[in-house]
Amino acid sequence: MKTTRVLYIALFAILLVAVFGDLAWAEEEAGGKSMTAIQFVKYGGAIGAGIILMSVVAMGMSIERAIGLKRDNVVPPDVLGTLEQLFDEEEYEEAMTVCEAQPCFLTNVIAAGLPKIGTNYEYISDAMAEVGDFEATKLQQSISYINFIVQLSPMAGLFGTVYGMIGAFNTIATSITPPTPAQLAGGIQQALVTTCMGIFVAIMFSPVYFYYRNKVQRMILEVSAISEELMERFKE
Repeated sequence: MKTTRVLYIALFAILLVAVFGDLAWAEEEAGGKSMTAIQFVKYGGAIGAGIILMSVVAMGMSIERAIGLKRDNVVPPDVLGTLEQLFDEEEYEEAMTVCEAQPCFLTNVIAAGLPKIGTNYEYISDAMAEVGDFEATKLQQSISYINFIVQLSPMAGLFGTVYGMIGAFNTIATSITPPTPAQLAGGIQQALVTTCMGIFVAIMFSPVYFYYRNKVQRMILEVSAISEELMERFKE
């Protein structure tokens, strides 16, 4: 896990330097000056600012999910150990008290099955499955917003491309004399810069989303396996 996080951080640093550093590849032929990060952002205009805002939001959600999806928050080891001991001692009321005192994915699922103890095992399993599906949906929804930004940012970049090209063609259409390259540069720059920004955000956060998606799926399977193992003793 640590290796994966290091790779993502390294990827982010490389892309950040490549896009928002001193962009030597974008030398202006007239003055020979390279495009700075401030100029790059300025050329994006309002659409580019929106894409940057989306990247900031995505970064914030990624950090928040890195904390929220820690295994200790979903399957606390001390709580699991306590529940296993209480189940071995058949202290199910105490187990319910522990679940209610420390709500999390695991305890919510187990708490759904505890009141059904003494009935058919299918009732226990169905109750836990229902709550498990609800908790799994909450986890999946918590990372879906990152995927939303991944999908939206290239579309916003494409919108900036079209908007910039419309501006360039409008300059051609309304100019009395043939427009100079400098007059067309503004629209074309916005078109290219917003496209670059949108693609950058998508490239940056696509692996982040897939990492969290796979992590959520593993957690769902783990909670399901643990809860079933605890309740297997009540099978007929």
